[in-house]
Amino acid sequence: MEAGVAVLADGGWPAVTTRAVAGRAGANVALIHYHFGGLPALHVAIAQRAAGEVLTPVVDVLVAAAGPADALETLRHLLPATTGNDRVLRLVAELVAGAGRDPALGQALRDALRNARVRLAGRLGELYPRWPHGRRTGAATVALALLDGLMLHYLLDSELPADEALAALDALIAGTS
Repeated sequence: MEAGVAVLADGGWPAVTTRAVAGRAGANVALIHYHFGGLPALHVAIAQRAAGEVLTPVVDVLVAAAGPADALETLRHLLPATTGNDRVLRLVAELVAGAGRDPALGQALRDALRNARVRLAGRLGELYPRWPHGRRTGAATVALALLDGLMLHYLLDSELPADEALAALDALIAGTS
């Protein structure tokens, strides 16, 4: 799987063939076909692994945050670090592009995003036990969409005033002017 994700990061979905993955992994092409049942299933497994590689570290950091202020401070550092990682950016671009072209890849990415929302909603439930399930899920959705949006904008404009945006969000959350 590591070899498949590496091929995806290096050359995109067109480069992800059983031969390329087998060559990168030092494995037999027939073994890859036997294990995955063909290229479509290999693509899905690679998409799942790549989505985990991209999402899990971000969600882990957010779930570990002591509260909203700590999460915002974490985002201040996470945003430039994540958008400065070419491998992560290529994987994100390929995951989104693949999801738009192949329903099975789209499902793999949706599943990864749903898992991220569930984990974050669970943490919000610990921080705010009185919040109903819908509110926790909604807040987790907004938080991940905010992160996705900031990452996209930062990718397109490295001069994005991300610190100002996060400071404004911090003020909104705190209810200060």
